[in-house]
Amino acid sequence: MIPLDEARAFVLAGCRPGPVVTVPLADALGLVTAAGVTAAEAVPPFANTAMDGFAVRAADTSSAPVALRVVGTVRAGMSGEGAPVGPGEATRIMTGAPLPPGADAVVMVELTEVSADGSQVVVREAVREGNHVRPVGDDVRPGDRVLEPGTVLTPAHLGVLATVGATEVQVVRRPRVGVISTGDELVDDGSPLAAGQIRDSNRLTLRSLVAESGFEAVDLGLVRDDEQAIEAALRHGVATCDALVTSGGVSMGDFDYVKVVLDRIGDMRWMQVAIRPAKPLAFGTVARRSDGSPVPVFGLPGNPVSSMVSYELFCRPGLRRMAGRADTDLDRPVVLAVADEPLRRKPDGKVHFARVACRYDLATGAYRVRSAGAQGSHQMAAMAAADALAELPDGPTVETGATVRARLLRP
Repeated sequence: MIPLDEARAFVLAGCRPGPVVTVPLADALGLVTAAGVTAAEAVPPFANTAMDGFAVRAADTSSAPVALRVVGTVRAGMSGEGAPVGPGEATRIMTGAPLPPGADAVVMVELTEVSADGSQVVVREAVREGNHVRPVGDDVRPGDRVLEPGTVLTPAHLGVLATVGATEVQVVRRPRVGVISTGDELVDDGSPLAAGQIRDSNRLTLRSLVAESGFEAVDLGLVRDDEQAIEAALRHGVATCDALVTSGGVSMGDFDYVKVVLDRIGDMRWMQVAIRPAKPLAFGTVARRSDGSPVPVFGLPGNPVSSMVSYELFCRPGLRRMAGRADTDLDRPVVLAVADEPLRRKPDGKVHFARVACRYDLATGAYRVRSAGAQGSHQMAAMAAADALAELPDGPTVETGATVRARLLRP
């Protein structure tokens, strides 16, 4: 068996950031910037008001309450700034509207009283120059660096790009990840099971994990145990996807056509990792025929819990690296948690990843975990109920009150 860290390092070494593409802002959420972005214009581009109210000369309000003559109205989106505001005058102004010439402050409408005919406004409190005024470039000035390379684009980042006039952005391309199942024993159409058949749950689960991780999931289908058909499916996946994920046929002694084909067309390493579940793992690359570029292939174990744990430990970080994520941003959050009950295990030379329910205890300020249910590698109910994977080092049972590392599967 090889240590977990060694297996992860081998996988990550084979997962390089993808090509740089230019995409519309609407398609860029969650992607990673490949270049910095510098503002070419000021935000806001003109001085404007942060409040509905009246644009005034601050000096005119120093002896408030004071009555001022209303000389106009300025609305957001108006082509001009409105009439100038002179001494003793005010202009009604709406949020976002440009500050009219002569005015240097805004009085919020709640601090005013308007005459019945609208010709006069009484300002009840004095205001200072600049009150509720957003100056030109108050947020961003021309030449400001608004985004650095390697930024994971959030809704706020996209908003910043839109405010400086950008309509597209250079990013690392979102990986297309093909998921394939093979086996004559698998059924995926909901029909009654014949003797020896099982339902194909891994393909849907893995596609869902890929999509949840922010990548494009491609269903490469269920392929029967036919060497030519399997090679054709794998070749098609390599030609059309950035990475492939298969499940099953990676244990010691397995002799199935996926293994035969991958050994022939790719450069694969078949590993036994010192973890439980998900000990068997295959990883390598297959050269794309069109340009010879290497396409990573993840061979995951067939038991459904094992395939999900293997995805979390190997696929997800590898694919995030292909998406341009920093090496410090490849895994889900890991927290220290207190065991609320014994987490049972026996010494076996492996690190165990227990499926646990996790909660944050406001009273103690600590995460707390307990078993989510049966821990067999085929028992999906506990995996579905789990909020985290608790990392149990090799050794005896982790007793109540002990601290463990927990990899959070849900926020």
